[in-house]
Amino acid sequence: VAVALLLQAGPARSFDPAQDKPELWLYYPTNFLVDQNLDKAREIWTRASKAGYTKILLADSKMGKLGDMDKRYFNNLEKAKKLAAELNLELVPCLFHIGYSNTMLWHDPNLVEGIPVKDSLFVVKNGEADVVADPPVEFPAKFGYKDETVSVENGVATVKDNPKLARFSFQFTLPQYRCYHVSVKIKTEDYKANPEIKALGDGRTLQEQHLGVKHTQDWTEHHVVFNTQDHEKVGVYFGVWGSSKGTLQWKDWKIEEAGLVNVLRRPGAPFVVQGYTEGKDYEPVADPKLGAHPWKGEYQAWHEPVKIKTKLPDGTKLRVSWYHPGIIYDGQVSACISEPKTQELLKDEAKRIREAMGAKGYMMSHDEFRSCNTDESCLKRNLDAGALLAENARFCVKLLEGSTVYVWNDMFDPFHNAHDNYYLVRGSWAGSWEGLPKEVVIMNWNFGKRDESLKFFADRGHRQVLAGYYDAPPVQVKEWVKSGAKVKGVVGIMYTTWQNNYTHLEEFARYARE
Repeated sequence: VAVALLLQAGPARSFDPAQDKPELWLYYPTNFLVDQNLDKAREIWTRASKAGYTKILLADSKMGKLGDMDKRYFNNLEKAKKLAAELNLELVPCLFHIGYSNTMLWHDPNLVEGIPVKDSLFVVKNGEADVVADPPVEFPAKFGYKDETVSVENGVATVKDNPKLARFSFQFTLPQYRCYHVSVKIKTEDYKANPEIKALGDGRTLQEQHLGVKHTQDWTEHHVVFNTQDHEKVGVYFGVWGSSKGTLQWKDWKIEEAGLVNVLRRPGAPFVVQGYTEGKDYEPVADPKLGAHPWKGEYQAWHEPVKIKTKLPDGTKLRVSWYHPGIIYDGQVSACISEPKTQELLKDEAKRIREAMGAKGYMMSHDEFRSCNTDESCLKRNLDAGALLAENARFCVKLLEGSTVYVWNDMFDPFHNAHDNYYLVRGSWAGSWEGLPKEVVIMNWNFGKRDESLKFFADRGHRQVLAGYYDAPPVQVKEWVKSGAKVKGVVGIMYTTWQNNYTHLEEFARYARE
């Protein structure tokens, strides 16, 4: 039975690798604004076609900005479509960047999900109000904890060839929903691990930004920002959570209450100065560096805070509340799915991509959604995070009516990311799967719990594509095939590379079809 038949309506049967010829997919990220990328696509897609691949999952961030693309981009897109047709490859474009939302936030950086700061103290001086730590905060002279792998002398913490964890920490009692800036200078010499700064509140991680430390660098200052959220007991940790060769040094660690950095301005993230009116008692507040470095849609953890311009008398105390984004790892931010303008952008994106591509199917990019349900737009709906995402999924699926819709499994999978205590998400993602009609095809990359995950979606009536490889040995796909044989509705296998490594394209295809 051809896999193509499985894509049509009707009861699905188990995928039998001994009889079926699975439809092979290739995940292909690119940028068709660059002419040379067409030549690269021709080379890779030709190889894929010869190896038996029939579908290309096409990820191009420029598709989220089609209203701003020039004629050259659309010409290249047409050439790519023609190339795919010549090679008998179906293009399935990615859209709806829910989770990794930088592309969407290129249109309006204020649409990022906001974390609240409540009643921070500002004091007026010389026509400007700036934050004053309340209560005062600084790193104490005594460590809360220090691993034996860390030695300290003259204010410098040194780690050398550590065989295990190497951390030092400080403990604080802080107000809830306040924002703090931590800075430190770091020097390395051939150090292989990645130094981190973590903030933990009652075991919950409040700070996930990467520092970007080089393996060898002179003294360089690094910054992170965290929000205490609903925690008062907070630990701040400096260190590495593993072994490493080389030398790492820390000095000049500082903490301060942060001012108006990345302050959001939109209806669902209000800026409030208690007892005073914007435009009357103080000038309108906006951060010109919000989501604008090094280009639109990218957010810096730290830059010079905005001051409140006012003619109020010196010494006037203000209580200020606002919202700021939670930045994850290397700049990941998530759009607020409850803000009406976000929904308008999703509508516009769907319309433009469908007109430009005319594809049979589209891939919803809901994936690793790490910040949600913390700003006023979400909270006023009185729904848990899972219910919010379910509603968003229904909305997005409806925008693609008449097409085959695909989506990554993880945010709808209780054996993957659809649970509670997930990064900066308030509440639980449980129940998000209720927003997916059974006609939506699941692109399943949950290798670690593949048996449970595949069964979960199969029992709900979904067809599935096994998203394998992930820059691991290609033979690993055979484990996916074994698990896929246990459930109904597996209709394909995908070569999924995040490193643009197509070396094993043909080998993967052979293993997938053994």
